[in-house]
Amino acid sequence: MIGRVRALTLRTRRGAAPQALPSADAIAATGLAQDVHADPLSPRQLLLAGADVYADLALPPWALRENLLLDFDTALDTAQLRSGAVLQVGSEVRLRLMFQCEACGQLDVHRPGLARAVGPRRGILARVLAGGKMHVGDPVRDLGPLLPAWPDDWQARVLRVLETVPPGTVVTYAQLARLAGIQASYCRAMPGMLRRLGPAYVDKVVAQGAPPALPRWMGEGLFDDEL
Repeated sequence: MIGRVRALTLRTRRGAAPQALPSADAIAATGLAQDVHADPLSPRQLLLAGADVYADLALPPWALRENLLLDFDTALDTAQLRSGAVLQVGSEVRLRLMFQCEACGQLDVHRPGLARAVGPRRGILARVLAGGKMHVGDPVRDLGPLLPAWPDDWQARVLRVLETVPPGTVVTYAQLARLAGIQASYCRAMPGMLRRLGPAYVDKVVAQGAPPALPRWMGEGLFDDEL
């Protein structure tokens, strides 16, 4: 056991304040029931943060916008958790750790310079492998690296998704961002990245309004390794 769940929160829509709950329903391959980030094709269904960061930086409640706030039993924190590991939460839920969450500039709304202070301790993103009920106080166990790791670097994740695009299909920039778990604003940097990778990659991505010369790939099969 590596710790316990100190708090559970979800947001029912974008821009809404997090709601603290005594328990939450996790849905396999989707996320938390009624949470805005519940998405079968997203690698960032839940965010796990450590209570130690709140204590060390005197953060206001929910500043990191996490779904699960964890109390660790040792000096461990989320920056030391590794992609590909599976966590057991309570008796039913299993989570696949995906990649570290970037400390973006939105944190500076709470305090100037907070994003830099948080650094790699913002938290780690996860997908739901096995659903069920989670409760505040549930024990959290690390079952080990049971699945392939995903990179923290956003460009490496984009490349990983592109290499999964089936032959004879294309993906839109917006869908590529969704599947790689990055903000839509990163789409502006993708054309330059694709040009550096070469024509084989450029031809896999199209703008949202482009004529449908080839079938659009939505991400089917990207997470088949979870089955």
